[in-house]
Formats: sequence, C-alpha cells, structure tokens
Amino acid sequence: MVAVILAPSPGIKVSFEGHVVHEYDGDAGTISVIPANTKGDVTWSSACEKVIVTVPPPRFLELAQHEFGVSHAILRPPPLGVIDLRALHIAEMLKAELAREVPNKIYIESLITIFGVHIVRNHASVDKRPSSRKSSGGLSDRSAGRVREMLEARFSSKITVAELAAVSGISPRHFIQAFAKTFGEPPHRYVMRLRLDFAEKLLVESVLSIAEVAHLSGFSDQSHLTATMSRYRNRTPRQVRQQR
Repeated sequence: MVAVILAPSPGIKVSFEGHVVHEYDGDAGTISVIPANTKGDVTWSSACEKVIVTVPPPRFLELAQHEFGVSHAILRPPPLGVIDLRALHIAEMLKAELAREVPNKIYIESLITIFGVHIVRNHASVDKRPSSRKSSGGLSDRSAGRVREMLEARFSSKITVAELAAVSGISPRHFIQAFAKTFGEPPHRYVMRLRLDFAEKLLVESVLSIAEVAHLSGFSDQSHLTATMSRYRNRTPRQVRQQR
C-alpha cells in the first residue's frame, strides 16, 4: 500500500506493537510505502487529505518484471516523512479524475500503472539476471520475452537502447542488430507501432481529447501524434475517432 498526503497534517505518529517509532509533520507530498503483511498504526492530530493506492504483491512483481526483467523485487520503504513530488503529482491527477462526475476508467488504470512503476523504480531493490544470445545473432527467447514485456509496459515513456540492452544482457552496440533480427524491425519502429496501436485504442474506446490521447500514448503533443499517424497509418486521429 502507498499513501501520499495531499494536504498538510501536523503531528503524525507511527506506532508498531503499541510503541511510537516516529513522529513528524506530514507536508504535502509525504509518502508512505507499506509492504504487504506489515502491521502498524498511524494517528493524526488533525484532519489529513491523502490518496491511498494498494498494489497486490503479484501486480507489484509483474510491474518489476516489466520494468527491469527481474526474477524478484523487494520494496524498500523510504524513511518516514520523506516527500516524493512525482508521487504527489500522480496522486493529484488521480484525485482530480476521481472527482469528475463520470471518471474515465482507462485513464485511472493508466495513472495507477504509472504510479506503480514509479514506486518500483524509486522504492524497490531488484535482482537482474543476464540472459544469453542466440547463436544466430538474434536475442534469446528469454531476452526477447523480457524486452517485449518492457516495451509493452513502458512504450509511452522514453526508453534508451542502453536500458533494453541491459535487460537483454548484451552490449548496446550489438543490441539494435539483434533486436531487428528477432523482431523484424528496429526498436524505434517497434515502439512507434505500440504507441500508435494504443492511441487508436484510446481514440475509439475513450472520451479523452486527442491531446490527452497523444500524451498518454507517448507523443509530445497532438500535432506529433497527427503527423506520425498520418505518415504510418495514412489517417488522422480525427478520422480514427469518427469510426467509433
């Protein structure tokens, strides 16, 4: 479970087995990362506004696998009272969407996933295990699976060749050639296809604006999405939306 304070609350006390172990002022952005099966009590001296997101252990491990290609991951909660401005921003976006008369389910699920990935990246330790290359010069089945999962989980954000190569267990110098031999296209084309597929899905199934779709799909703005879709799909976002 992860809790992020939205409005300041002084006098927070955290207790375990009846003993106060820490007391601090809860400023906006203060984050609490609580691993599963951890018992404790939290009391506030005044009203506190917060967003709480629960991530079941299987989902946490799935996010860690997608993010780093690890066999396991362990949460490393930050010290009590630490402020996480990135988590605060995501929490505020969640609050704003949930406060709408008709919240968008796809948007909420996307924000929760982004929130979970942020926790994995910043508040977990991981165990990376290298995999071997196929003698043909392509990626091994294991490496290809890890790369595919990583790209499908993070296609909307910036991913470097170095990160993908690290997941594969080979050098960045050889990765692009091995990737193209395995997937039939270079990494940037593969990522572009994932982004366009996701953008088309949102355009058809959601009520998000085209600008919002562009942002969630990994494009810099609406114009970037329109130009890219026109080039690779021979149609514009508006034309896709009209097909609903």
